[in-house]
Amino acid sequence: MLKPFLLASALIFASMPADAAQLKLLVGGSMQEPFREVGADFAKQTGHKLDFTVDTTGALQKHLRSGEKADIILVSAPGMDALEKEHLIMPGTRVELANAAIGVSVHVGAASPDISSPEAFKKAMLAAHSISYVDPKSGGTSGGYLDGLFQRMGIADEVKRKVVFGYQGSQVADAVATGRAELGLTFISEMLPNKGVKIAGPLPAAIQSATNYAVAIPVGAPNPEAARSFVQAMTTPAAKAAIIKAGLVPLH
Repeated sequence: MLKPFLLASALIFASMPADAAQLKLLVGGSMQEPFREVGADFAKQTGHKLDFTVDTTGALQKHLRSGEKADIILVSAPGMDALEKEHLIMPGTRVELANAAIGVSVHVGAASPDISSPEAFKKAMLAAHSISYVDPKSGGTSGGYLDGLFQRMGIADEVKRKVVFGYQGSQVADAVATGRAELGLTFISEMLPNKGVKIAGPLPAAIQSATNYAVAIPVGAPNPEAARSFVQAMTTPAAKAAIIKAGLVPLH
């Protein structure tokens, strides 16, 4: 007679599909939360296992360019454009999923600065003792944009003297939550999960750089059919709800 835990294990494996796959997902940080939420349901329903690598668009592009195999990649639309031109994406698999806006965060117990206009935003940046955003050298979309924005505003030197760089948006939020930075700037969806920060608001419309994010299946994906099923799962009403909850605007 099988012991209870052996019987339970046997029943679990018996209920899993014979063709259950291990999917490798390369996911931009701004879309991490909805991907994990939808992925958990997808794994339960299909028996497939999901292996996430979360990083900046630039870092994820390097994974494919180095020859690494993956079943799914989610990066910024411009980043996906580049991968398609390099013939690293399976034709016809690209789907635009969401739009991410850049915002400002403060510690959960702190007062929010006035960022209602470009001039107010500039004053807030100059008044802050420390600012965190994604290091442009890491290939982060928001970091590259913010670096250029500070230069256009003429405050790049002042910001550099007090910047606390993160390599991903989650590290920016962590810098604010732990008190290492007074203000955090990155995609709102990367800061919302951190309970130690609150969102002061998005960048003013005149200087906002909202970015579309697209998902696709890389050329040479080990499990293309399962990958297609996951892409479809990311366009369902449940996925739309998860995208909205993460502070993003769904596009499908």
